[in-house]
Amino acid sequence: MAATGAGVFAGPSSPILRHQISPSTGNLKSKRFVLATVTSRQSVSSTEPASPAAHTVTENGGFEKKHEASKVTKRGVDSESENRRLSLKDYFEQSKDMIRSDGGPPRWFSPVECASRSNNSPLLLFLPGIVGVGLGLTLHHQRLGQIFDIWCLHIPVMDRTPFTDLVGLVEKTVRSENFHSPKRPIYLVGESLGACLALSVAARNPDIDLILILANPATCFSKSQLQPLIPLLQIMPEQLPLSVPYILSLITGIPLKMMAIVEKRLPLRQTDGELSESIRALSSYLSVLADVLPRETLLWKLQMIRSASSHANSRLHAVKAQTLILSSGRDLLLPSEEEGERLRRTLAKCEIRKFNDSGHSLFLEDGVDLVTIIKGSSFYRRARYIDYASDYIPPTPSEFKKICESIRWIEVATSPVMLSTLEDGKIVRGLGGISSEGPVLFVGYHMLLGLELAPLVARFWAERDILVRGMAHPLTFTKLKEGKLPELSTFDTFRMMGAVPVSAINFYKLFASKSHVLLYPGGMREALHRKGEEYRLFWPEQSEFVRMAARFGATIIPFGTVGEDDIGQVVLDYDDLMKIPYFKSEIEELTDEAVKLRTDIEGEVANQAVHLPIILPKLPGRFYYLFGKPIETEGRKQELRSREKAHELYLEVKSEVEGCMAFLKEKREHDPYRSLLPRLIFQATNGFDSEVPTFEL
Repeated sequence: MAATGAGVFAGPSSPILRHQISPSTGNLKSKRFVLATVTSRQSVSSTEPASPAAHTVTENGGFEKKHEASKVTKRGVDSESENRRLSLKDYFEQSKDMIRSDGGPPRWFSPVECASRSNNSPLLLFLPGIVGVGLGLTLHHQRLGQIFDIWCLHIPVMDRTPFTDLVGLVEKTVRSENFHSPKRPIYLVGESLGACLALSVAARNPDIDLILILANPATCFSKSQLQPLIPLLQIMPEQLPLSVPYILSLITGIPLKMMAIVEKRLPLRQTDGELSESIRALSSYLSVLADVLPRETLLWKLQMIRSASSHANSRLHAVKAQTLILSSGRDLLLPSEEEGERLRRTLAKCEIRKFNDSGHSLFLEDGVDLVTIIKGSSFYRRARYIDYASDYIPPTPSEFKKICESIRWIEVATSPVMLSTLEDGKIVRGLGGISSEGPVLFVGYHMLLGLELAPLVARFWAERDILVRGMAHPLTFTKLKEGKLPELSTFDTFRMMGAVPVSAINFYKLFASKSHVLLYPGGMREALHRKGEEYRLFWPEQSEFVRMAARFGATIIPFGTVGEDDIGQVVLDYDDLMKIPYFKSEIEELTDEAVKLRTDIEGEVANQAVHLPIILPKLPGRFYYLFGKPIETEGRKQELRSREKAHELYLEVKSEVEGCMAFLKEKREHDPYRSLLPRLIFQATNGFDSEVPTFEL
């Protein structure tokens, strides 16, 4: 394991401060400080006084703290109930105590609440902004600590370490950790000044697997409202003490946070209470900060940001690391939105996520969850390349609730009817015919625009606690170049719910992990079909999934979906649009930006042109799903190695899908609630959460 102290202090003994501050009182308890020479990536945090018995010496002489591993359930780890106890007031109190106890050179510390991480967790180094306390991720520590080994950089308020020396400090730690764990990535999470620090380190180490997550980078300091403060502070009289707290409040983005409390629209008494507590904590925080951060110190820090910005900008061309930019739309200090776009165009491997209603201190904003952001953007991995099976972290209950709220309009508009088939062939309501044991492969028809997908995945998750891993087009994960395709952030919800880029290796890994996999052989051609092609399958001539399923003994469940013709009517399809020069040019540009699939085959299914047909909406009808009789491949591995036998099973599955759709189209004619109005009347009478009846089976 790596020597974490390398680069922090000279000499063989490198103390790393690890502490925990009580969120209820904010008091810094002396017994919670552990000073140790750390030669291991294992946590040495303890809520008891440090003693030799508290640690086990490993073979390489390092310390290993014995703690209970975090419990990861199928629905993910949900410690948000604990996180909700922390607030802006807690951050103020903790920061105040850290500032008062300041002293010594810059150093790393690891919060105690981050100790119960999972196995093989990658290292996350947090690089703070201008204040430098290192507590900017306070509201995220518990959740981050379950999937990362977290070290936070603490830069004492009165410290005068130049920016280039800070770069060297972080770089030595990065190189040391990479030397001992070369196959694991290292995350550099930086805000403002810390983002410049992360970029500079990445530029100097292009061969190390670094992942950068940068919140409102200060690389645009020359355009910042802070830039004019430097000459102002140089001439400002000492007799203006109120100016410093005011400037500090702007730097920390506090005014927007106070507005956020009011904008929650909570009951007046609760809003007054939160606002009063936060104002009192803020007043105390700024008072302490102003005492220990005189004008000269503030001037030094602003000058350091200016040099950091210049240093990082001059080296952007050398940054090869995978990068995620988090840009706030209401940053009072930096033009973060504009800077985020500039960095995305400049950096080699860069994505961006925008937070239009957030201020400068993004990680202290309500509703901003760094773990959710990392999962949704597919930026979490434990090795050099992401493994969509083992690196995937399911949504927590609260994340799933938010996702369901975002797609509730589809549920309300279409009142989906779910039917499944038992092993004896009997069709039943609900999903009772689906085995909870994997591997299972769902193979079906892709409705127009894929509108059936969200209700399907949500119902399996809510009713059966089954996570369906959908095989998705690669354009939802990557773009060959920037252009007119939707932002990748558009598909974050799909990735959160388990979508995986379609490929043979991902099929293999999902089956090996006994997952429930969703496949649409017709792909984009089916979902963007032409006029008059409703419920027509566009599958390849040759089997693409049968032998892989048989290799793992997967259960194949064919299914059909019906209802798209009750939602809208295609007015202009691909053929029509290609006859119009403007649309033809648009389609060619869109297709050129997307990753190509099935380039080695010909025919209709090979036509994967990216376009959006013009659709005339209808008053919503109803969606119907029928999951057919399970087809077992267990014990048929040798038999299905034959191409002929595999093709026979492939045609059987295709026929079953067509049969499911034929059944649904016939039965829906007898559904008295197929139209929207009867459903609304029923729900108005029986409650809007009541299940709407359907046809008799």
